[in-house]
Amino acid sequence: MQVNRPLLDEFADVLAREEWDLALLQEAPPRWFEPLCSRLSASGAIALTSRNLGSPLRRFAAERNPDLIASNEGGSNQILVRAPWRIAAVRRLTLARFPERRRALLARVEREGAPSLAVANLHASANRPRAAARELLRAAEWAGPGPLVLGGDFNLRPAEDPSTFAELAHRFGLSRPTGPAAIDHLLGRELELVEPPRALPPEARELRDESGLTMRLSDHAPVAAGFAVK
Repeated sequence: MQVNRPLLDEFADVLAREEWDLALLQEAPPRWFEPLCSRLSASGAIALTSRNLGSPLRRFAAERNPDLIASNEGGSNQILVRAPWRIAAVRRLTLARFPERRRALLARVEREGAPSLAVANLHASANRPRAAARELLRAAEWAGPGPLVLGGDFNLRPAEDPSTFAELAHRFGLSRPTGPAAIDHLLGRELELVEPPRALPPEARELRDESGLTMRLSDHAPVAAGFAVK
C-alpha cells in the first residue's frame, strides 16, 4: 500500500459501502467535493473553512506529498445527500474567524411525500471549550425551528460540559449526544429516533493491504444514527 498519496478513492469506497441518506463531513479537502458527489451518486453542499488561502498552491502540494501538507491543504464542511432526498436550499454562517475560521453549513433537504428537513454541519473550535459552546449554541439558534439534524465535530464532551448539552435539549429540543466522552455528535429534533447515535468500530475507517498493513483514513471514528421524519 502506497501511503503517501491522495486517498480520495479509498475514502469514497468507505463511504460507498455504508448505508446512508445524509453524510456530514468535516475537515474534508475542498477538491474532494465534486468527485465524492459523482462517485457516490449524491448531491451536496460545501462551506470552506480554514487554511484555504492560496488554494492552488495547497492543492499542488497535496497532490504530490499529502503526508507533508496534511490538513494544511485546506478544509471544508460538506453535506452529501442521496436520492430520494434532494437539496432545496443552502445557507452558511461564519461562527469564528480567529484563530481559525469556523463555519456552519445548513442544507434544507426534501423528498416527495415527506416534510422537509434541515441538516446543519459544523466543526467547532478546538481546545477552546467556551468558544466551541458559543459556536454550537449559535448554530442551533441560526438553524431555526422545525425538524433538524445538527451534527459534526463539536469539540465538546457532554461529561465535561453538561450545561451546554442541557441547553441544546431544553432550549432547542436537540438530543441525544453520542456518549459522555464523545466530541462527534448527531443530534435530532422533531424526528423519530430509529437508531441512537453511536461511534462505528475501527474497521469502518480502516484499509488493509495484502501484507496486512492497516491504515486509518481518519483520526475520528465515524458516527452513525438513524432518524425518521414524522
